[in-house]
Amino acid sequence: MLYERHREPLLRYVSGLLRGDRQRAEDFVQETLLRAWLCSADQPPDWSPSRAWLFRVAHNLVIDWTRREQARPELNQELLETHAEPVDPISQAVHRCFLVHALSRLSPSHREVLFYVYVLGWTGPDAADALSIPPGTVKSRAHHAIRELRRRHPQHTVVAA
Repeated sequence: MLYERHREPLLRYVSGLLRGDRQRAEDFVQETLLRAWLCSADQPPDWSPSRAWLFRVAHNLVIDWTRREQARPELNQELLETHAEPVDPISQAVHRCFLVHALSRLSPSHREVLFYVYVLGWTGPDAADALSIPPGTVKSRAHHAIRELRRRHPQHTVVAA
């Protein structure tokens, strides 16, 4: 009922915000209606979201998405290709060997945090969930692990940065 009553007006509104990008507008409308449905579980039984409330939710979703998109710089593929450094398999092997040796001297908990955060590229909270530890502990372990790498290998501070 919520979908049937509000889909078309929401779609027109969001399409206008997105300058006619119909597919993306559909996604935002679906997300808006999903949030309304999820929010209704916390409300009294006769509660129904107003159209103004739905428009505000949709508007906020579009604004958040726009800000995220603007924060990401576009990559110029030609520029990347012209400035790419040639791959040297020998130096890569030496570098990899150094990293394995340096990381093997860290405690298992420090190695584990560095693996999740720097190798897998996970965020601190995601790594904390995976490791079943608080996010602050992830930050602390990563900080101390990098500090230890810098202390033991001052000549390779770029690697340990």
